[in-house]
Amino acid sequence: MAVEGATVLGKSIHVSGEISGAEDVIVHGKLQGSVSLKESRLTVGPDAQVDAELHVHDAIFMGEVKGNVTATGRVELRKGGSLMGDLNAARLSIEEGSAIQGKVSLSGTKE
Repeated sequence: MAVEGATVLGKSIHVSGEISGAEDVIVHGKLQGSVSLKESRLTVGPDAQVDAELHVHDAIFMGEVKGNVTATGRVELRKGGSLMGDLNAARLSIEEGSAIQGKVSLSGTKE
């Protein structure tokens, strides 16, 4: 799942605090705090645990996410992924076998 130019947080990494930037971030470990990737994608791997307020362009959730999510692009909840929190996004894709608990607001198809 490596993406050229992306920052990868491995399974043994635990980050607490604020992450911001203009490149994609892939999380396989634990992340708490806030994430601001307004021009980039956040990918939460199958074994990852994220407890944070998220402001991203795009997001892919295959692991556990707790916190409110604002995305100007697309959010994908893939099989095994879960979101517990409110979601505001332009587009949303939910696969069978994923879960969402919270308020969902879709603003349309922005690129």
